[in-house]
Amino acid sequence: MTTPQQPTAWYKLLNRTHWGVFIVASLAWLFDCLNQQLFNLARDSAMSDLVGARATELGPYTTSCFLIGWAIGGLIFGALGDRYGRARILTLSVLLYSFFTAICAFSWSYTIFCISIALTGLGVGGIFGLAVALVADTVPEAARPSATGILQSISSWGNIAAGAIGMGIGVLAIGAMLPFGLKAWQAMFLVGAVPALICVFFLARTEEPEKWLQAKAEGEKRGIKFGSYGSLLGHKKWRKHAWLGLLLCGAGIIGLWGIGNFHPTIVGDIVRRYYEAQGHNASDIAAKQTLWRGLGLLLQNIGGFIGMITFVKITQVKGRKFAFALALLCSFLSTILVFKFMRGMTDMYWMLPIMGFGQYSVFAVYAIYLPEIFPTSLRSTGTSFCYNFGRLAAATAPFTIGQITTYLKTNTANPVEAFRIGGMAVSVILLIGIIALPFLPETKGQPLPEE
Repeated sequence: MTTPQQPTAWYKLLNRTHWGVFIVASLAWLFDCLNQQLFNLARDSAMSDLVGARATELGPYTTSCFLIGWAIGGLIFGALGDRYGRARILTLSVLLYSFFTAICAFSWSYTIFCISIALTGLGVGGIFGLAVALVADTVPEAARPSATGILQSISSWGNIAAGAIGMGIGVLAIGAMLPFGLKAWQAMFLVGAVPALICVFFLARTEEPEKWLQAKAEGEKRGIKFGSYGSLLGHKKWRKHAWLGLLLCGAGIIGLWGIGNFHPTIVGDIVRRYYEAQGHNASDIAAKQTLWRGLGLLLQNIGGFIGMITFVKITQVKGRKFAFALALLCSFLSTILVFKFMRGMTDMYWMLPIMGFGQYSVFAVYAIYLPEIFPTSLRSTGTSFCYNFGRLAAATAPFTIGQITTYLKTNTANPVEAFRIGGMAVSVILLIGIIALPFLPETKGQPLPEE
């Protein structure tokens, strides 16, 4: 009797070239996420310096600017990646977000800050779609779901690094040891630009996937347009996948970027009230807020890493659609937990990891699923359309929270309480993504689609 063969671990299927592409794409996305989270940490302090008492009200609008830039950049660079090569355009995107991240540190007004962060978003937006398309088209078919899911999971270490950097800068700020008279938020932006510039050196040496090169050559013979939004939205099947995928992605992105990533505002308020009760002065409290916001981000993303690794497995065992439904439900419940019930210093230690687990889990499923519903000629374009065009929807969430906060703050002594209510109200959007699932295909065990 023949003994059935055990499945080979995904990483054992990769050769040296596969590993090189997987590592460099993962690093590009990791450093991208590092910059995203340093912005979240620096935003409130920057707003305090630039707009003073209106920081809680105007801070969410800077995130809207970031997300709008992100969406536009994703749409542009995703299409260019299908036309001219994933690795080449990925390098350009990394250069762009590195440069403008550094520029954010020198903003002297609210308007300049908004412009700088929007331009940073242009580069940031191109990374995800290009990175997952690059890996999906390079690694063996059997390794692809795990490789793309793990790529997304590794990104949480960029977020964790941002938390550690924020804590380190907070410690230096407490001791008045930051060089050149920099403020903590300025130092964060400058530090965030450095790793990505190093990554560019390795990206420039990365070759385009053989699958993409062959498809491109064959497509030119057959007249297939690569990276065409006309082809994406004009084809019945791909159009359906694009719009439903957009609805699915928009829900999760709003949950994280429109709501969850504002937890530093709540953390800052908890820390302020705690240390004010102990008689600390304003400058000391500001430095401690920087430290604790960094710790909060670290805790959130430890939970996020565990959530993404967990859902990579759930996606492969139970299927993509089941995993999406469960992840969106977890995201909703964990968001309510933090915005409603996180009130004390000790609450942060366990509530933030739970929220991170819920909100980040859905992103692991995106990384696996989105490349599976578009052909090679539109893989980066379609993935970027769903993932980044969803940022435009997500950009409305901070604006909505800001409007609710402005409306309600006259009824409470603490504007952060109004902010909490706004966040909980908007979080219902997370459940809307589940509506798209019955109309999308289950791709578990299926090869990547072609024209």
